[in-house]
Amino acid sequence: MTPLQRQDGARALVIGAAGNTGRHIVTRLSELGVPVRAATRRGTWQDGSAEPVRFDWADVASHDAALEGVDRMYLLAPGLVDDPSVLMLPFIERARARRVRRAVLLSSSVIPEGAPGIGVVHQALRERMPEWTVLQPSWFMQNFVSPQHHLGAAIQREGRMATATGQGRVGFIDAEDIAEVAVRALTDARAHDTAHVITGPQALSYDDIATILTRVTGRPVQHQAASAEEAQRFMEAGGIPAPYARFLAQREEMIRNGKEDRVTPTVARVTGREPRSFESFAMAHAAHWR
Repeated sequence: MTPLQRQDGARALVIGAAGNTGRHIVTRLSELGVPVRAATRRGTWQDGSAEPVRFDWADVASHDAALEGVDRMYLLAPGLVDDPSVLMLPFIERARARRVRRAVLLSSSVIPEGAPGIGVVHQALRERMPEWTVLQPSWFMQNFVSPQHHLGAAIQREGRMATATGQGRVGFIDAEDIAEVAVRALTDARAHDTAHVITGPQALSYDDIATILTRVTGRPVQHQAASAEEAQRFMEAGGIPAPYARFLAQREEMIRNGKEDRVTPTVARVTGREPRSFESFAMAHAAHWR
């Protein structure tokens, strides 16, 4: 890939700017000289790198101000919502009416185009937007460090995690690597017009993750094999609403059945650099688990 260039005349909206991918996207776009509108529910931003705007998927009154003068946008679905397409599809139509040309959507490697929910949004982007990219990353490495995530909280609190994944393996990916692909999709002269399946460099089981965390931190971390029902209860105990916990438990069963046991070259092909390994990620965050 060629080096990223300044995008004169571009203006980007980043929805979910305070999230794992959004923060890095805002920073990188600002470094490239792209004016950025950072959309968050509070409507604030920590520095002068972006223009803050209040945005709430459920509040249509906040949408027009976010889209004003924008020609490209990064879409992060509303959290813990059974069917995000209900909120997102009207917004995409509103964006088209305001001449937004390019859209980049964060989806998931386990959700195919056209599947209920975010898969429907994926299909709508391909069919309706002049320029589009859908990011389909594997599971985030950040899940293991976030105190808001049931796994990260349980590891920090109890030194254990329970999943229905069995010995299934996942190509865990650093959110910053996902963000780098997103930045390319937003700024490359030629639109990607494709779906990118994004993984890290290794497919690892949750037992592998526990072994790495134990070695890196010096603190015992265990992976408890669970049924889908037990995994759902574990998630609900971590504060996840029952319908969404059931959805995640079903995805864990897919991992157990080998659906996520793959590694793709997407990060290197799109960005020109290799994705981060989980061991490197764990070493950088070791103090979090100690």
